[in-house]
Amino acid sequence: MKLSHKEIRKKITLEENIEKAWWRWTTHEGLKTFFGVDNHIELKPGGAFEIYFLIDNPEGMRGSETCKILSYHENYMLSFSWNAPPNHPEVRNSDYKTWVVLYFNSISETETSMELNHVGWPEGETWNEVFQYFDTAWDVVMNRLRESKTKAE
Repeated sequence: MKLSHKEIRKKITLEENIEKAWWRWTTHEGLKTFFGVDNHIELKPGGAFEIYFLIDNPEGMRGSETCKILSYHENYMLSFSWNAPPNHPEVRNSDYKTWVVLYFNSISETETSMELNHVGWPEGETWNEVFQYFDTAWDVVMNRLRESKTKAE
């Protein structure tokens, strides 16, 4: 499998301190403020990073099942593996996962800059379709994160 040089990059400024932004991405309660219906997260290398979007689907088809925390540096960086949505079974059922790296940067006591990089994209038409899907989907996630600030307080 040959990897492309493609990557998805999204950057936003949040009106919250870095500790709150970190909490929202690294805890069960925090993720529920903006991302998915439910989740299972274990903040440790190799720990679960599973976000459930389609809770009524059969197990394995609900969201990011089997995705894992790859690494983290508290209040600075979080990386996790990521799978394809169920409507792309060829990619979803492969053994390969892409990975997402989040960077957090404190601007002030009330603002945090956050960058999302989704990398590790293999070449091929099916992977290109999944890339296009996530290029749009991550915009939705980041907008929900920014707009959901009041729910997190």
